[in-house]
Formats: sequence, structure tokens, C-alpha cells
Amino acid sequence: MIGFAAAGMEMADMAWEVKCREEDMKQRALENERHAIDDARRSVDEKAEQLKVLANQSALFAGFSMVVLVESNIPDGIDGILLTIFGGTTACVIALMLVSSLNATYMLVAILRYDCVNRDVPFDAFWRKRCEPDWKLALRAFSLGVPLFMVVVALVAWVTFWDSDSLIISASVVTAIALMVTIFWFGSTHRKWTGFLMMNEARVLTRGMSFAGSPSSRHSIQSTTRNAEQKDKRSEDGSQDEEHSIAGDSLNISSLAIGDLTASEKKMTIPKR
Repeated sequence: MIGFAAAGMEMADMAWEVKCREEDMKQRALENERHAIDDARRSVDEKAEQLKVLANQSALFAGFSMVVLVESNIPDGIDGILLTIFGGTTACVIALMLVSSLNATYMLVAILRYDCVNRDVPFDAFWRKRCEPDWKLALRAFSLGVPLFMVVVALVAWVTFWDSDSLIISASVVTAIALMVTIFWFGSTHRKWTGFLMMNEARVLTRGMSFAGSPSSRHSIQSTTRNAEQKDKRSEDGSQDEEHSIAGDSLNISSLAIGDLTASEKKMTIPKR
């Protein structure tokens, strides 16, 4: 009877362990699903913020260009070639910025309709196949529209000051400022950021570059690894040796914080075995 009772208890324990393991697996699967939903929502929010910024800035440039085209005072005796260049450049800026803004707006609506719960298609694959070409097109249109907008600023000075006695000086100053801004755009901002923002894994590359390119980060990792190895060695030597090493390390830390060890601190230093 005792043997049967012990066997029954063992079987009951095994059944309980199996049940607990199944519940644990279900809980883990539920947590993994929640994490996957949260990751998808974070990805959607990240892209949505980027598209909102691009759409708003493009619409802002397009609005400014439209105001310049409508509200400019055109003199009667202005040169026809200058007026044609001014109107064509302004129209190009408006067209490019509208392409950028509309593409960003449509992509924003599309990703906000993405089902983060069911995820029939992973969001990364959805972005690469459906949105990434339009994203690159919007960025290119915005990048071309910015320097053309500066050309419009320069041209509007020549159009506005056409009848002025100081036409050459006034318009040349505005043209020089617009030219410097355009050179800065192509030489710094456009060259640095446009290609980077068009890369597929810009965020991952940023983490890798900052992680591998920083000497302080590599030094901190190496020092952390050495400290971990030293702690493992001290733990194997015993509790007494560990106390001695901790005391010595504390003194070394104090010397790094306030300078060299004083005479009293050197006397307190316990030699390691």
C-alpha cells in the first residue's frame, strides 16, 4: 500500500508539473504576442512621425511659393525672360513640394491602416514593398525643392526691385544670401542626410556606428568584461580573500576619485594573497 501511495504521489506531482509547464508556455506565448503587437505599433508610430514631418514641411514650402507667385508686384516694364524664369521656377517648387507632401500623406494613411494585431504581413516587409519607393520619391522631391525655393527667393528680389534705382545692389545682396544657403544645403545638409535617410536600415546602422565608432564605448565594454572576470576569480578564492580584495578595490577607487593614496590609506591596504 505504501508503494502504491508513493507511486500515486509521484504521478500526481508529474501531472502537476506538466500542467504548470503548459500554463507557463501559454503565458510565454501570450507575452510574446503582446511584445510583437507593441513592436509593430512602435514601428508604425515611428514611420508616422517621419511622414508627418515631411508632409508638413513640404506643405509649408509649397504655401510660401504660392504666396510669392500670387502676391508679387510685377512691374510693367519687366523683362519677359526674367518673368518666365521666375514663374517657371516657382511652379517647379510648388509641384515638387506637392509631390512630396501628397506622397507622405498617402503613406501616412496607409500605415495607420496597418493591422498591428493580426499582422498578415510583417510591417518591415509591408514598408519595403509598398511604401519605401514612395518615401524615397518624396525625399528626392523635397531635396530638389529646397534649393529651387532659394532660387525663387533670389528671383523675387530682381522682380520686386526692377523699377528701383538700387536694383543691382539690392538684388545682388539677396542673390548672394540665397546662393550661400544653397551651397550650404548641397555641401552639408543634403550630402550628409539625404542618402542616409534613404537607407533601408538607417536606425540599425546608427546604433552600430555609434557603438563601434566610439572609443569610450569600446573602453567601457572592455573594462566591464575585465571587472566581471576579476569578480569571478575572486569568488573562487573564498569569502576571506574576497573581502580583502574588495577593501583593496575600494581604496583604489578612492585614489582614482580624489588622487593618490595617503599614508594612512597605504597602511590600511591589505595585501592580496
